[in-house]
Amino acid sequence: MDVLCLGESMALFVPAEDGPPERVRAWTRTVGGAESNVACHLAGLGAASAWVSAVGDDAFGRAVVDFVSGHGVDVSGVRVDPSRPTGLYIKESDASGSPVRYYRRGSAASGMGPALLAGLPTEGVRVVHTSGITPALSDSCLALMRELVAAPRTYLLAFDLNWRPALWAGRDTSVLRELAAAADIVLVGADEAATVWGAGDPAAIRAVLPEPPTLVVKQAEHGATLIERDPATGADRAEVFQPALRVDVLEPVGAGDAFAAGYLAATLAGAPPAHRLRAGHLQAAAVLLTRDDVCAPLPGDLVAALLAADDTGWAAAHIR
Repeated sequence: MDVLCLGESMALFVPAEDGPPERVRAWTRTVGGAESNVACHLAGLGAASAWVSAVGDDAFGRAVVDFVSGHGVDVSGVRVDPSRPTGLYIKESDASGSPVRYYRRGSAASGMGPALLAGLPTEGVRVVHTSGITPALSDSCLALMRELVAAPRTYLLAFDLNWRPALWAGRDTSVLRELAAAADIVLVGADEAATVWGAGDPAAIRAVLPEPPTLVVKQAEHGATLIERDPATGADRAEVFQPALRVDVLEPVGAGDAFAAGYLAATLAGAPPAHRLRAGHLQAAAVLLTRDDVCAPLPGDLVAALLAADDTGWAAAHIR
């Protein structure tokens, strides 16, 4: 197993017709969740991935597990909770884009706790990926995350901030820096960091978060910056920046998870820094062309050509 992803996934409803959400009568049910999205993208990119979570003993729970496993992801570590329901969320397409509304309080995944780690199948795993969503779900989920980051490990721990303000209402957000500081790879959006830590550019974010060996700052349509520590000297190497691709965006939701998967897949392949960032941008571009959170990668020949392109060729590319 290459990557194990841990976190909640839910039934997802998207409008099947145009109009304000209060007038939409037809909805399409699919599945979404940050960590399972990453696992599905990784499987599509050829990495062996697993997803660990909890779902309810209900139709939505079965649909979630079937969806994720249908993308080639190992779901043997998913627990079925007999008393809590599977969470769900809704994309309410309107003039402002695609806002998301969650119905996840008291969900099966919110009942996860440190006991889940006892059966975590980490043997042979090279990366464990999780995010700042899980510790916001409940006190037991926060305890789970604290134990996960403190445990001895033979793998890289990747942590995506994945800021969800509605989940943090009334909760202590300082734990997000605590958890990120204990990870090996941290992915964070510049806008998220500005909100949570008051630092919006890569250097400022690094000053707030000096501990992780690898820090990836996603700067939306501008690009992404990688700051990486030299293990020989303990000092940071020079920042590496790769501009984002020009894309005819249909919907932005899910692009961050796709970027994380592309970046991690390239990391597993031992790719150099700029290549890793480009791989993230390429997978993000694929999902930006759809209304889905998970999609197939871009055509292999296009990906290969853009990974090998010089800076001028990369900047000239337009994904439609």
